Amino acid sequence: MKIALVTGVAGGIGSATAGLLLDNGMTVLGMDVAENAPASLVGRENFTYFRGDLASTADRESFVALAVRKYGRIDVLVNVAGVAPKVRRDLLEMTEESYDFVTGVNTKGTLFLTQAVAREMIKNEGDCRGYIVNISSMSGYTSSTNRGEYCVSKAGVTMITTLFADRLAEYGIAVNEIRPGIIRTGMTEKVKEKYDRLIDGGLLPVKRWGEPEDVARAVLTLCDGSLPYVTGQSVDVDGGFHIRRL
Repeated sequence: MKIALVTGVAGGIGSATAGLLLDNGMTVLGMDVAENAPASLVGRENFTYFRGDLASTADRESFVALAVRKYGRIDVLVNVAGVAPKVRRDLLEMTEESYDFVTGVNTKGTLFLTQAVAREMIKNEGDCRGYIVNISSMSGYTSSTNRGEYCVSKAGVTMITTLFADRLAEYGIAVNEIRPGIIRTGMTEKVKEKYDRLIDGGLLPVKRWGEPEDVARAVLTLCDGSLPYVTGQSVDVDGGFHIRRL
């Protein structure tokens, strides 16, 4: 049975991912800042909830230590946790405080949790010692000048993926990322009307919102052993948003 760590587990993508991994026989330790795990996961067999902040060094260390103490190893890491700016501001008005808040979770937190987990995965035995899947965003390559800190943070996740894929390949640890598009989550709920108009206007070849389950299925494929020769890859789960068309 694989031992999987999932961050951001109280949100739409994190919750859906944890649920699907559990459905497919994995043991899941979920981390989030929310006081409690989502109702869909509470009471699930082989699920443990850890309340912690990805931006906190102590919380990251405690999360990894709990997994090692309880199960002796880590097989899968899914970095879902992420935050948006508390206030959307034009790039010329963006504050250092907002930049530090967003990148502290999305980029720094993701990088150093990945580092800590990678050190444990290296100790595993076998040709394939682990799978790491980072949830980036189409915002990593798409300009949104009223939330520049978010775009920068997600572009950083792409490089984190590349670096760890390169560094860990010799140990048989696959590192890939998923770049979600417009996904129906709490983060996008505030701009629902805007995205409804854009989708209706033909922004996406697949003319619908993405659902957290769309992302979760891609995560499962990247960490269930189906793609042993794939690492350092970005998978767009975006209804075709990335396609350049006339």
